[in-house]
Amino acid sequence: MRTRSLVAALAVTAVALPGAAASGSNEAGGDWTRFGYDAARHDVGPAATGITAANVGSLVRQRVELGGTADSSPIYLRGVTVRGARHDVFFVTTSYGRTVAVDASSGAILWTFTPPGYSSWAGSYRITNASPVADPTRRFVYAAAPDGRIYKLAVATGAEVRSRSWPAGITRDPTHEKIGVALNFARGLVLAATGGYIGDAPPYQGHVAALDARSGRLVHVWNALCSNRHTLLVPRTCAQSDAAIWARAGVVVAPGTGNLLVATGNGPFDGRTAWGDSVLMLSPNAARLLRNWTPRDQAALNSGDVDLGSTAPALLGSTLAVQGGKDSRLRLLSLGRLGGRVGSTGGELQTVATLGGLFSAPAVARNGGTIRIFVGTFSGTECYVLRRGRLQLAWRRPELGTSPVLAGGLLYVYDPGGGVLNVYRPSTGTLVARLPAGSGHWNSPIVTDGRIALPEGSANEHKAAGVLNIYRLR
Repeated sequence: MRTRSLVAALAVTAVALPGAAASGSNEAGGDWTRFGYDAARHDVGPAATGITAANVGSLVRQRVELGGTADSSPIYLRGVTVRGARHDVFFVTTSYGRTVAVDASSGAILWTFTPPGYSSWAGSYRITNASPVADPTRRFVYAAAPDGRIYKLAVATGAEVRSRSWPAGITRDPTHEKIGVALNFARGLVLAATGGYIGDAPPYQGHVAALDARSGRLVHVWNALCSNRHTLLVPRTCAQSDAAIWARAGVVVAPGTGNLLVATGNGPFDGRTAWGDSVLMLSPNAARLLRNWTPRDQAALNSGDVDLGSTAPALLGSTLAVQGGKDSRLRLLSLGRLGGRVGSTGGELQTVATLGGLFSAPAVARNGGTIRIFVGTFSGTECYVLRRGRLQLAWRRPELGTSPVLAGGLLYVYDPGGGVLNVYRPSTGTLVARLPAGSGHWNSPIVTDGRIALPEGSANEHKAAGVLNIYRLR
C-alpha cells in the first residue's frame, strides 16, 4: 500500500461565473454530494455546468486560508441554509479530520468542525484521505476522522450529532486501521471502509462497515481477513493482517441491485476467509460475500507489494466492470460471474496494459452507444473505448493525472506533479486549458454550478495548514 509522497500545498479551486444570482452561482449543475458524483462512482457530473471550452481558460484565482490539507475531493450543496442565510457550500475534510464548510461564492469559512481529541494525533502519521458524503436530506454531512469514527454534522451549523450511536466507530484500533477512502451512501446506509497506514504496519484488516444513517448503528461489517467473523475485530485477534480497502472510490454501489463492490490490497488469499488482492461483490448491506475475482498471480502481487486494490472496480453499465492495479494493467470483468465459483482465481475477459499503475478512480461515460473509460496514472492519461465487448485504446497523453472527472462536456484531470488542472475534449484528448494549481497527491476536482473545486496537497507531508483557491472568470 506504499505510495510516493508529493509536495504538500493544499488548495481548493472554485469557479464562479459573472452575472450570477445573489448566491454567486449560475445554477447549472446542482449538488455534488460525494466522491465520483454518484453512488456507482462513475466520476461523470452534470451535463451542463456553466463552464465551456470557450470560457474555461479565462479563470482567475482568489486564495483563501483553509487550515488543513484535504488530500481528497470536496463535495457541494447548492442553496443550503447555514447560520440563517442561504449559501452554496463546498465541504472538505482535512487530513487530520477537520471538516470545513466554505462559501462557494465568497470563499468565506462558514464553519469548521474539529473532532474531539484532534490535538492528540494532529501532526502524526494518523491521517485520513476520506471525502465526506452528504445526506439525501441535505441537512447533514458525514465525515471521517483519524480516531476511527464517522461523524454526522449539521449542514446549518457544523454541530456534531451526538445521539444514539453517533459518532460511529468503525475500528477497534485507529492507531493501525485507517479510514482512507471516500464515504458513500445508499439505501439509508453510510458506507465506509478501512485499510492501514503508510508502511503497512500490522495488525490491521481491511473491512467494509455499513452504518444506519439515522442512528449511527453498525448494521453489518464484512472483514476481508477472518471473514467468518461478522463484527469489528480487535486486529491482533485475527491471525492475518492487511488486505486493505484503500482505493479512492472505496465502496462502489451497483445501480439496480445495490450490491457493493470493493477491491482489496496486499494480503493473504485462501478463497475461504482470506481475500487479499481481490475484487469482491457484497450484498447491499455488506452482510454477505456474493462473488470474487482474484487474479491467478495473487501470491506474486502480494509478495511484491503490487496491490490490486490501489483502485476500485469501475462499472461499465450493468454487466461489465474494469479493475486496474499497481501492476499497470486493466482487466475487463463480467459482473454476472466475476471469477466464477466463489473462492476460485482467474476468469477475466480481457487484460490490457496501461501507461502506469492506477492510484486513482477511472471515469466511465456513455455517449449514445459509446462507453469511454478515462484513466489517470503517474505516467500519463488515457482513454479506452468499449467496442464489441473489448477495450480499445482511443488516445493517450503524457500528462499524469489523478481521478479524472467528466462534466459539462469537458474532461478534467489534475496533474499533482505538474501542479495544474488539465482540461481536455473527452473524445479526442485535445488539450483545452491548463488551470494553475499547486502540487498534490490523490486530490481530484468537482465541477458544477459554474465552479470547479480542486483540493491540493499531500496528507503524507503531515501539514497542518492549507489554502482554498477560488477561480473566477474575468
